[in-house]
Amino acid sequence: MFDGLKEKLGRFSEDVEEDVDDEAVEEEPVEGEAEQPPAEGDAEAGAGESPDAETAADAPADAPDETAAGADEASEASVDADGADDDADDTDADDGGRSLGERAKLFATGKTVIDEDDLQDHLDDLELALLQSDVEMGVAQEILDGVERNLVGETRRRLQSTGNLAQDALREALYDVISVGQFDFDERVAAADKPLVIVFTGVNGVGKTTTIAKLARYFEDRGLSAVLANGDTYRAGANEQLQQHAEALDKRIIAHEQGSDPAAVIYDAVEYAEANDVDVVLGDTAGRLHTSDGLMDQLSKIDRVIDPDMTLFVDEAVAGQDAVNRAREFDDAAEIDGAVLTKADADPQGGAAISIAHVTGKPILFLGTGQDYDDIERFDPEEIVDRLIGAE
Repeated sequence: MFDGLKEKLGRFSEDVEEDVDDEAVEEEPVEGEAEQPPAEGDAEAGAGESPDAETAADAPADAPDETAAGADEASEASVDADGADDDADDTDADDGGRSLGERAKLFATGKTVIDEDDLQDHLDDLELALLQSDVEMGVAQEILDGVERNLVGETRRRLQSTGNLAQDALREALYDVISVGQFDFDERVAAADKPLVIVFTGVNGVGKTTTIAKLARYFEDRGLSAVLANGDTYRAGANEQLQQHAEALDKRIIAHEQGSDPAAVIYDAVEYAEANDVDVVLGDTAGRLHTSDGLMDQLSKIDRVIDPDMTLFVDEAVAGQDAVNRAREFDDAAEIDGAVLTKADADPQGGAAISIAHVTGKPILFLGTGQDYDDIERFDPEEIVDRLIGAE
């Protein structure tokens, strides 16, 4: 997963490193360069008495002290010059407020400054790479702003790798976007009153039913029992599909006839769980397009009647921008608590995984990585970011 985007992000870090290193080499003074000798006139003046000193010795005692007056004028000129230097330092400031004097001091200590001019072309390339990888436009801009905020004005030692600095800036910007709303799923499950009710939503064919079966196994591995509820009462064959999973996992299924009220099915499953000390109710719903007003209204009804502990949106990672748009619409219909992305193992881009949390304000909780019941993994933002920038 993420191989395509990982390559693009790696190029950004490498290009920033190369570009700023080239600038640092140009700034490096020529090794062994000798100081310029003083001018010949200056050397002769330094060897003997100055003309001013001789004139002062021959002058009458009561003569005006022109030498002292000249010294005063020189002193005033020096003060004016210093003031002008100060003004220059104040007015020539750049690179995050650093004056030319400050830049000179940084250079003297072996450092240079990364400024906007160093980054702009690279940020443009990064924006294109993100958009090509199905990252939502607003999310891409948030990442760009974060990278610029983390890099512009930073100092680095000349002729040393800037890869760590660029990667760290990119890592922080990505993490800020990906980790929005993140919570510990297992802790929330453990703290909830039983039975815990989870309803699954999404469009047709994205793997909702298989995801429910995977989570039934996930809970079983953690010592929690589960009952499956088929709230997908619109699709012919939905009962049979969920029944097959229930039998394979040795789980109970609650189902009604085709065309029944989905809220009633899930309500009966909750009553069954309460009567039989079952820990978790996993409720399927009909796949629906976010443009299907009637089905979206039905989803809102389930949310009102059942008041589930969690509503999870399921979509395919490979759907990219479509998954992001659908997540936003489903969240509007029945506020979701998180998302599960299926087929993550087949997604070379990763744009949906980066975008959904930021767009909805709700975290991605799981990634589906295959067809077997154990092919589901918790979504760890730090691990995902490390994968993206090649730090794993």
